[in-house]
Amino acid sequence: MATVELRFSALPEHVRTARLVAAAVARRAGVDEAVLDEVRLAVGEACTRAVGLHLSNGVEAPVRVILTEEEKKFSIEVGDESPTSAALAPGSHPETDDEAEGEDEMGLAVISGLVDDVEVTTSETGGVIRMSWPTSPQPLVS
Repeated sequence: MATVELRFSALPEHVRTARLVAAAVARRAGVDEAVLDEVRLAVGEACTRAVGLHLSNGVEAPVRVILTEEEKKFSIEVGDESPTSAALAPGSHPETDDEAEGEDEMGLAVISGLVDDVEVTTSETGGVIRMSWPTSPQPLVS
């Protein structure tokens, strides 16, 4: 199992880099070429959500992206350390800004539409969006 971990300051301009790294690692892991745009978009949405939560809550910790290549699956975890992640979990109705909540729900809906295998977990210390895609066996290069 190969793993790549990326940590970046919660700044919107770093989301593009996270998307590019995710696509490159997904390609190397054997994710179908036709699915790479979905990987990029899903990672972009998840990272944008994490950056927004960090910025709106004054969290200075970096956003975490963990890319894991397994035998028949490629998975990505995007983690934030915002205490409001738990309040923004799907189905909860916190007393927050309606516009921010709507953007968050839209981002999660986009991710759910792009990724068949997605899981959102939250706690008082932050949240994680886990996404995975099937991989094809890579031909051996001699």
